[in-house]
Amino acid sequence: MVITIGKAGDNDFVVNDPHVSRYHARLSRDEEGCLFLEDRDSTNGTFVNGGQIVKKKVSPTDTILLGETYKLDLSEALKAGNDYSEDFARLKEIYDTYIEQKVKIQSTNQFKTRLLQTLPFAFIGVTGVLISTLGKGSAVLFGISLFVAICVPVAGIYLGAKQSAKIPRQLQDLSNRFKIDYVCPKCGTFLGEVPWESLSNRKQCPVSSCKAKWVKD
Repeated sequence: MVITIGKAGDNDFVVNDPHVSRYHARLSRDEEGCLFLEDRDSTNGTFVNGGQIVKKKVSPTDTILLGETYKLDLSEALKAGNDYSEDFARLKEIYDTYIEQKVKIQSTNQFKTRLLQTLPFAFIGVTGVLISTLGKGSAVLFGISLFVAICVPVAGIYLGAKQSAKIPRQLQDLSNRFKIDYVCPKCGTFLGEVPWESLSNRKQCPVSSCKAKWVKD
């Protein structure tokens, strides 16, 4: 990968600045993935972290000046070569977080639903034991036990159904956010629920008009 940088329109990365030469610098990546910036005999020089260079290994954290004032954004320059590997790498966390939250929503709500639906029957059992022990033959206590036997299960079923109904809405909200975030960093195409590792094996966006590089060559 080689990206030419300068003021001339036929450069890969065009810089409109009076202190930048027509063909100012060249950005390249070696076989090990290291980036190198090379000055192309520019008039005002190329500087990395305050020192003038002829050719130097660089990283996105370096401060790079072309000429006296123009600050080069290395990430933007790389995109001129269709390299979106850094942006694509950040999608892994988005995918992993989505799966983790999806599982959490399903498991938590299912647990709460089962709890609300089964506790009333346990309550009825305890109530029945107490009444049979403390108030055998009492019409009042019999009425209370009858009320508990009918109303408590109904309430449990209602609350359980209400809790269960939250799952689709929560999953939909999560899915809507995921569709906004889990997209090709260049063209914005939603990548579906395809695992990040599977996408990285493709190495580039499948959209013919994009073909953004997702993995470094």
